[in-house]
Amino acid sequence: MWSDFEREVMAKAIVEAKRGRPSPNPRVGAALVREGEVIALGHHAKAGFAHAEVDAIRNAGAGAEGATLYVTLEPCNHQGRTGPCTEAILEAGVRRVVIGCRDPAPHVPGAISRLETGDVDVEVGLMEEECAALVADFAKHIETGLPFVTLKAAVTLDGKIATRTGDSKWISGEEARTEAHRLRDDADAILVGVGTVLADDPSLTVRHVVGRDPIRAVLDADLRTPEDAAVLGPKDGSGADVLLFHAEDADQSRRDALRRAGAELIPVSRHARGVDVAEVLEVLGSRDVVRLLVEGGAHVHGTFLDLGLADRAAIFIAPRIVGDAGALSFAAGTGVESIDKAWRLARTELRTFGSDWLVTGDFERMQ
Repeated sequence: MWSDFEREVMAKAIVEAKRGRPSPNPRVGAALVREGEVIALGHHAKAGFAHAEVDAIRNAGAGAEGATLYVTLEPCNHQGRTGPCTEAILEAGVRRVVIGCRDPAPHVPGAISRLETGDVDVEVGLMEEECAALVADFAKHIETGLPFVTLKAAVTLDGKIATRTGDSKWISGEEARTEAHRLRDDADAILVGVGTVLADDPSLTVRHVVGRDPIRAVLDADLRTPEDAAVLGPKDGSGADVLLFHAEDADQSRRDALRRAGAELIPVSRHARGVDVAEVLEVLGSRDVVRLLVEGGAHVHGTFLDLGLADRAAIFIAPRIVGDAGALSFAAGTGVESIDKAWRLARTELRTFGSDWLVTGDFERMQ
């Protein structure tokens, strides 16, 4: 049904979409084609900025009239921070619109019919799976109010994230660590357990790449985070918020001390493993955190897996072997008793960074 050229054009729109940081809006890319040539690209750069369709039309100028617009997501048909993209498409004189996937947001009805009544030919479904993957985080947040959760770690070939002494610097090489910071830049918030704070004293900021720091969240039931922890800096120089999720019965004097140190204290229900992670996700989702990067440690990863709260994995694998049963593994939860109950990664991708590999994929429970 779709030509190779059309697939190439939509692939360009997908790449363009990934340039944006529009959270809590979805990533969208667009391309305008005239006479078999891409004349303009566009993307939604930031919430409140022009949507991808409008960006492409502006970049094309008068060339948009009579052109075909390829867009990864169904155009919006409502007035929000910006006007309806359907109206911008009609005003520009675009002749045909090819859509990757439909918009999961329930408040956007009628976009396709609006275009068709304006004598625009509309087709839907070009590279639909790839376009839907672009907005999987947005779709989850719209449907559930929760963030899309990615578990990230660097592991050895035998699946260890640290030695039995807690040493983990550095499992992966510099190129992999740089990519890890790109993942941080891509996230709305980054989350760790207090064990990671105590063992590694991370600042949880974006370094090695140009980017902005995400919200920094720590699961700390009993408020063991030191008042001089790097994540609380000013020594880290970051202006990103720091959220400490603690149990409702945590010591008041510790709350006061950590609040003075710069943290926002958020009480949640106590859980057998610390704090109620599901409640933490509800709080983050209510603050428009669409993409959450969870950097562990092992018990935090295990909790997310055991509770079925993880959506995606991003695991850097280094060509090293610790060879120690007492070393920390990627996930230390309850686990499963048989392989047929284990989690698997679907829609996987393998990339190389220096001598390390990055495996990404979506969590699915084997049946």
